[in-house]
Amino acid sequence: MRKLTYFIACSVDGFIGDVNGDAAAMFPYVDEEFLGFLKADYPETMPTHGRRALGLDDLENKRFDTIIQGRASYDLALKEGVPSPYAHLRQYVASRTLGASPSPDVEIIADGLLDKVRELKAEDGGLDIYLCGGSRVAGELFDEIDELVIKTYPVVYGTGMPMFGAGFDAARFTFGGVRSFGNGAVVRTYDRER
Repeated sequence: MRKLTYFIACSVDGFIGDVNGDAAAMFPYVDEEFLGFLKADYPETMPTHGRRALGLDDLENKRFDTIIQGRASYDLALKEGVPSPYAHLRQYVASRTLGASPSPDVEIIADGLLDKVRELKAEDGGLDIYLCGGSRVAGELFDEIDELVIKTYPVVYGTGMPMFGAGFDAARFTFGGVRSFGNGAVVRTYDRER
């Protein structure tokens, strides 16, 4: 069975952005060392247009072949005129308001998100599924999340958008490892105890 991995950036106090979801305060921490880590371990998590700009368009997917993201996350790309931000992955956007997809490469999931994720996880072969965000989608899919990869940057928001935008029962995860960077960022991994 394929895994659903919530690969997310957050502040030290657990927010994925300010109250409007803006995470720009974290961007300066994606320096040369951190970018090297992404290129080596998670190249598919970089948007296609960013990979092209960096001359990294030829990097093979290592962990994921599918991405699921919420409307707010997808809107960031649309505002930049990019209707297919992860062209190197199979793309799904959870949205009850978007309507028709602006790209034939992006499938909109208006209803039945949980069923669709279970269907994707049950597929034979392939790589895993990258849950990009946002907060509400992660909360809705919490019970299906098999792994957390949390990129924590040395920023404190004080208030903002939480990692999970819904209430649910406590769940246990097993620590998988940590990697620290010279700029103060850390990446922690956890596997869900089932």
